[in-house]
Amino acid sequence: MQIGAQLYTVREYCNTLEGFSDTLKRIADIGYKTVQISGTCDYEPEWLRDELKKNGLQCVLTHTSGQNLIDNTESWAKKHDIFDCDMVGLGHHAFDGGKDSLQNFFKVYTPVVETVFRCGKYFMYHNHASEFIKLDGKPILLHIAEHFSPQKAGFTLDTYWVQVSGGDPAQWIENLKGRVPAIHLKDCAFDRTMSVVGEGNINFDRVFQAASRAGTRYMLVEQDDCNGENPFDCLKRSYDFLKSRGLA
Repeated sequence: MQIGAQLYTVREYCNTLEGFSDTLKRIADIGYKTVQISGTCDYEPEWLRDELKKNGLQCVLTHTSGQNLIDNTESWAKKHDIFDCDMVGLGHHAFDGGKDSLQNFFKVYTPVVETVFRCGKYFMYHNHASEFIKLDGKPILLHIAEHFSPQKAGFTLDTYWVQVSGGDPAQWIENLKGRVPAIHLKDCAFDRTMSVVGEGNINFDRVFQAASRAGTRYMLVEQDDCNGENPFDCLKRSYDFLKSRGLA
């Protein structure tokens, strides 16, 4: 497994191409070799290809808005060929807990998943908390897993949101074995504060073991809220913790 950085953590530094370029260098200087692109300014895929190469980085996953995925599915997926990225991700969808919201999700995103697959890419869905609302006795996340073929769609399972929702991150990784090529590592403190990996209360040793058994290839550090700390410092401390566990 490789560890990487989710650029949503440092999104405030990526509002311009100059800042985005500098951010990629700073990420590489920490020691990360892979990244997920999310929350940045607009960029041309050729520009990203060149910046990644310059810094010895690989983009393994992107997140974009649901509207972009719906309106520009094929063109967006094909842009990933230019910077050599195999996974096209959706970062958020709001479920209100009703069956109608789930059925509407299937109606809208089934064509997206099919088009992404036809373009030679793999669709990845990222969970928050609402996916653990139960419908007919099981979480929405399982309904999504049952609806989409494992060959066409997987999950960027987020350890923090699983924990906040009352679940066991390691167990959910095992539940989705074979469908979690990338996961988000995000720690959770006692008051549900998002934390540096290794500084909260998630049992990451179990997460790493489960991820290895589940076929996970990339574990991407993400911290949406750094609680006033410098996000690069947070990414560095997460990297150091992962290194101490023999993962970097």
